[in-house]
Amino acid sequence: MNRLSIVVCVVFPLLIVSLFAACQAQTPVPLPTLVPTIGPPTLAPTPIPLPTSTPTPVPPKELTVCQASEPNTLFIYGSPSRAALNVLEAIYDGPIDSYGYEFRPVILEKLPSLADGDVSLRTVRVKEGDTVMGVDDLPVELLPDVSVRNADGRDVTFEGGVVTMTQVVVTFTLRPDITWADGQPLTAHDSRYSFELAREFDHPALQALVERTLSYNPIDERTVVWAGIPGYRNLLYPQSFYSPLPRHVWGGSDAERLLSAEVAHQKPLGWGPFVVEEWIEGEHIKLIRNAKYFRASEGLPHLDRVMFRFVPDLGQAVNLLEAGECDIIAQDLIEGSDLTPLLAAVERGGARLVSSSSSEWEHLDFGIGRAGWVTRPDFFGDVRVRQAVAMCVDRERVAQEAFKLEGADVVHSYVPPDHPLYADARLYRWDYDPLAGISLLEEVGWTDQNGDGIREAHGVSGIADFVPFSVTLLTTGDYPPRERVAHVLSENLAACGIGLAVEYLSAGDFFSDGPDGLVFGRQFELALFSWMNGLDAPCGLYLSTEIPGPENWWAASNNPGYASEDYDAACLTALEALPGTETFTRFHHEAQRIFTHDLPVLPLISVPKLVAVRPEVSGVMLDPGEYLELWNIEAFDVDR
Repeated sequence: MNRLSIVVCVVFPLLIVSLFAACQAQTPVPLPTLVPTIGPPTLAPTPIPLPTSTPTPVPPKELTVCQASEPNTLFIYGSPSRAALNVLEAIYDGPIDSYGYEFRPVILEKLPSLADGDVSLRTVRVKEGDTVMGVDDLPVELLPDVSVRNADGRDVTFEGGVVTMTQVVVTFTLRPDITWADGQPLTAHDSRYSFELAREFDHPALQALVERTLSYNPIDERTVVWAGIPGYRNLLYPQSFYSPLPRHVWGGSDAERLLSAEVAHQKPLGWGPFVVEEWIEGEHIKLIRNAKYFRASEGLPHLDRVMFRFVPDLGQAVNLLEAGECDIIAQDLIEGSDLTPLLAAVERGGARLVSSSSSEWEHLDFGIGRAGWVTRPDFFGDVRVRQAVAMCVDRERVAQEAFKLEGADVVHSYVPPDHPLYADARLYRWDYDPLAGISLLEEVGWTDQNGDGIREAHGVSGIADFVPFSVTLLTTGDYPPRERVAHVLSENLAACGIGLAVEYLSAGDFFSDGPDGLVFGRQFELALFSWMNGLDAPCGLYLSTEIPGPENWWAASNNPGYASEDYDAACLTALEALPGTETFTRFHHEAQRIFTHDLPVLPLISVPKLVAVRPEVSGVMLDPGEYLELWNIEAFDVDR
């Protein structure tokens, strides 16, 4: 819309003067009034209207987001990039947010739960040819000799006939006040249509849920029911809800054509606070306020327009921010960049930082279960050595020096401290205590008898005497925070008599599959990198079944080669329990207790999330459980 509104007045000749004046001042001229008299009525004199000033138009509120790259697509099933997901947060609100590591309903009336009955467990009878979940947690056709978990929780081998299994069923109910931006009602049939589209695209993440879905059907305009294949325990129920797509607009289009069609790829119809007005490739994407937004009665969104600009580097973005041509610098411009120009802008008062911890955690991995052909000494096979290293590492210093920002907090488990499943009181904590670490090393047999500052083996089980305790740390290069962490580790371990050489690899080489890859081929001594968690407690990362080997080099996560029957039992029990049950919480806590004692990896710090904003911008909130910084863009505001 233009900033000025032009009013055209069409008048008759005899009224042209008075109506023209009224048009200019937008003040109605009072009609003549009758004054009662004894005689014939007479007209009262017409009051002369006082001059009034023309209201000053209020300029629209516009906010500009600078991000590193241009979106590849705005079609949710077109594998949208991170840059695209930022824009999609403004087009679709939710449909479910995650805040504080917990789901929050946005367009649903509530989250389904066992307690309320909209999540239920059904005992069903399955027969040969049915799709079920096998004991290896993969969908499988039920045939003779296939092993499944029956309704009693026992693993059985199918030999024909009928087997009873457990099926999870989840009911989702939409809010009644949600409409598409074109004013059409948003219904459960739009969510069903989204499910139908998802089945058409061969993306692993999409197909993983589709293959585990037995049915997804609306039962009325606002209610849709998801039923999993028998044996599948979907612990994150809200992830079974398919984000609605506008059947009334897209329904006649072939699924593949939607990948490039403007109505899906560039200007998708949503229900969120903004709609796409234009996309000038290589320059910007402009969004405007959605007049049909269901939270408009709350005064949301605060903004009239949002502009996304594509800026190649942080330095340029900082210049634009201080010049008032950019209001927010997105995370993708900040991560891995030299923050010097940004911190200088903060010192000058031209920028403000918004930060929080995140679900990404940096960790030091011990090479425990090495590949069979590796002949180097088993330095970390003894749990006491791993515990000693933990006490030799000053993780508070690591947190302070890695990013030189708030939000890099010390972590003690694979679950962050503010997560609902964090096992606070049950964790083993290895605070910085180098003297205690040295004592434990000497108990194992690592002593420095030749006085060269490096300990050597003397009676260490499995290691020849006089072998020096000198190891190599593998990590990724071209990332200053990780380089600073490696420097702290080198100094800390040297103070405990452990020699450490650091070798930097490209990300491709570091994360390459086994058997050739050094880290995931289990050919390393120490490794430094990070995992990005979801909303769950990821004990499954370190199950013994996740040790990389010939059958799973390409997909395994347990690169230390850690194997513990007790840990496996606790983690698997937790993963098979349903959220909200006592078993679910208790065994997640037990898995963390065992993990923090055995230390297959030493958790170091949470990686901070960071955006920069102009001082006039408000409402920006980062949350550890939310991946994107624009998750609550409807609350953003700017004071011009």
